[in-house]
Amino acid sequence: MERLPGFRDFYPEPLPHQDVWSADTRTYIFDAWRSVARRYCFREYDGPPLEPLELYTTKSGEEIVGQLYNFTDKGDRAVALRPEMTPTLARMVAAHARNYRKPIKWFAIPQLFRYERQQKGRLREHFQFNADIFGETDPAADAELIALLIDSLRALKLTAADFVIRLSSRDAWREFFKRGVGSAECGVEREYEFYQIIDKLAREDPAQTNSKLKALGFSLDAVNEFIAAGKPTAELDLILNNLSARGLAEFVKIDYNVIRGLAYYTGVVFEAFDKKGEFRAIAGGGRYDNLVKIISGGKVDLPGLGFGMGDVVLTELLKARGLLPPLNAHLHAFCLIEDEALRPASLKLIHDLREAGLTVDYSFVPTKPDKQFKRALELNAAFTVKLERTSTGEFALKVKNLKTREERVVDTARAAAFLLADK
Repeated sequence: MERLPGFRDFYPEPLPHQDVWSADTRTYIFDAWRSVARRYCFREYDGPPLEPLELYTTKSGEEIVGQLYNFTDKGDRAVALRPEMTPTLARMVAAHARNYRKPIKWFAIPQLFRYERQQKGRLREHFQFNADIFGETDPAADAELIALLIDSLRALKLTAADFVIRLSSRDAWREFFKRGVGSAECGVEREYEFYQIIDKLAREDPAQTNSKLKALGFSLDAVNEFIAAGKPTAELDLILNNLSARGLAEFVKIDYNVIRGLAYYTGVVFEAFDKKGEFRAIAGGGRYDNLVKIISGGKVDLPGLGFGMGDVVLTELLKARGLLPPLNAHLHAFCLIEDEALRPASLKLIHDLREAGLTVDYSFVPTKPDKQFKRALELNAAFTVKLERTSTGEFALKVKNLKTREERVVDTARAAAFLLADK
C-alpha cells in the first residue's frame, strides 16, 4: 500500500534509498531549533492539529478553503487540519493573555497540512519552526526575532555565504503609495490593489505590471527606483543597528521586493533566502499587530510578530551544502552474552549502563559469539562488554575498544564511568 501523494515516510539511517526522508535528519534539525529557541528564552507550546474551519477563514478569508484538508466531522462541525500555526497561537494567547507576563515569547514545531500542488520545496505536509512574540511594539522585538532566525540557521552550520535575511516594511510601501503621483486619484481604497501588483513583480510580465501601475498613477520605473535605493525607514534603521551590535549585520539587507501576506502583516516583514538562489524562501515572517484582535473578535488587542521556517526547503539546502553530519546510529557498548547462565547478570549490567546515560544493545536470544560480535560492528559500537565468572566465582567485566581492539578488565562498579570517559 502506497503513502498519499505529498506526504513522507521518515526512516532511521542508513536509508534504504535516497527517495525517502531521514528521521535522524529531522531530529537533528529539531534539536537545533529547540536549543537556540531555549537560549533565547522562548517557551515551547503546542495545539491541536484539527481546528474549526472558521479559525482560518477569519484570518485569511474564504479563498483559503481550497488549500485546506477540510471536512465536516461527526459532530456536524466544519473543521480543517491546520495549514499554519499562528491562528492557533493567536487563539491560545487571546484566551489566556492575562495569565502571562509580557512580552510572551513562545515557539512550536508543528506538522502542518495544505492541499496544494506539489513542487520543489513544497509538499502537502511539512514540519515548521514557529517563533512568536506578543505584547511588544518596540523594534527591539523585531530585531530579537530576526536574530533568533539567524542563529537557528547558524546552529545548522550555515553561514553568511549561504543565506541572507531580506528585510522590508509594509510601512515603507504605504508611505511610497501615499506620496505617489496617483495616490490622490486612487484613494486609499486602491492601496490593496497596489500591493497585489508589487507582490507579483518577479512573477509577472513587466509590460503588464507597468500597465496595471499606470492605471493607479504609478510607473514601473518609479517602483524599481524605490526598490533599488533600499533606503531604510527609521524603524528598519533601529533593527539594523540592533543586529549590527550583535555582530549579525552581514546576515541582513534591505530588500523592498519582500512584501508578504497582504491582509496579514502590518509592519516589518522579512524572508530568509539561500544566496545561490537554488531554493524557495527558507523562512519568512514579520509583524502582525491585528491578528489577536481579529481572532478574539475585538476582546483582546495584543501586538504580535513571528516567523515560520519549514523543514523541507531547509533539509534540501543542508544536503546541497553538504552540511548534514553522519547520522548513522552508534552505540557506546554492545554486551556480548556468551554464557547463558550469565544472562540475568548481563541484563542487570545493561540496565545499569543505560541508567547512566549510555546507549547499550545486546542479543535478545542465545546467539553464536561471532554473530554477536558482527552485530556490534554493524551497530557501530564503540566497545563490547562481556561478563565472565572468575575461578573464585566473582564477576569480571572485559571491555574491548573496537577501534583499537585493546581489551581491559574493568571493575563492574566503574564500568559506566570508564565508558563515559571514552564517550
